[in-house]
Amino acid sequence: MPLKKQCRHFQTHAHLEERWTQVGRKLAFSCDRRSDVSHWRAKTVRKLKQLTGYDTMQPANLESNITEEKVLDGYVRQRVEIQTETGIVMPLYVLIPRDLPGPYPVVLAPHGHCSGGKLAVAGCREIPEIAATIVQHNYDYGVQFVRAGFITFCPDARGFGERQEQAAKSSILNASCQWINNMAVPLGQTVTGMWTWDLHKLIDYVQTRADCIPDRIGCAGLSGGGLQSLWASALDTRITCAVISGYLYGYKESLLDLHTNCSCNYVPHLYEYVDMGDIAALIAPRPLLVETGTEDSLNGASGLANVRSQMRTMRKAYRLLDAQRMLKHDIFRGEHRWNGVKAVPWMKYHLAGP
Repeated sequence: MPLKKQCRHFQTHAHLEERWTQVGRKLAFSCDRRSDVSHWRAKTVRKLKQLTGYDTMQPANLESNITEEKVLDGYVRQRVEIQTETGIVMPLYVLIPRDLPGPYPVVLAPHGHCSGGKLAVAGCREIPEIAATIVQHNYDYGVQFVRAGFITFCPDARGFGERQEQAAKSSILNASCQWINNMAVPLGQTVTGMWTWDLHKLIDYVQTRADCIPDRIGCAGLSGGGLQSLWASALDTRITCAVISGYLYGYKESLLDLHTNCSCNYVPHLYEYVDMGDIAALIAPRPLLVETGTEDSLNGASGLANVRSQMRTMRKAYRLLDAQRMLKHDIFRGEHRWNGVKAVPWMKYHLAGP
């Protein structure tokens, strides 16, 4: 009698979850004394720059070029190119209030996926695909900020918009960030490090402009823009106020378990040292608002519980630095989208004061 054929699967996921427990978070925020925070911060920033390849980026002369200027409803939109590394150019839109005298407080407004790069954030509704994604994700937060009195910088991140790799250009909404990360990781770099570096070079440019207040710089972004806001703010104290929307949760549930997410989220060895709340704790005591949709599938299997676990780490850091009021969590009913109801007033309160 023939043996009954059996179908068996020998999977690795459970092993990696166990490894997370064994080796994860060597640099977790575990300070009990205020005096310990500066040492932890310096050590953690140094490690994160190493892991992302940030410290391998090649500084270049800060060259900039304003290529066009359009007068729109209530603001002026400039297209600018800046050099962030030797041979690397970042195109961006600068949105400047028309009816208010400068100089202005600044918001950097990085984008995420499904944005056409800077186009959605800068409110380019004349393009049908961009208009649709703005409606779906409330994506034009760059326009929301300029209408609130901020000069707003909306860059193309590497792999998006005018910075797509050639093979991704079949659709304006496509991105090649995962391909860049796949190419970069074996060379000791990551797209996270590249994005963070580019935003820090953008700050260098901001501080050369007479229409910007150089010590009032905020950063706000949705999804992959939240990733950029998180990392840029954690690693550069020139960002004095931050908003992270749709990108604050525990790595295990949201990126180890949801492992089909874009590879731009992944940094080699990162989980061995920190969880996302540890990175965000580096922002303390500067003002930080986190937006979370109750139905955002990226929150992970446990939903808001996976977000709140990271908020607890962050609250400990803010409490230890006597800055509890500088951390806010805006939980809104909805899916993966920019809310803005509290974020824009938050930025205005902390950056547009006397």
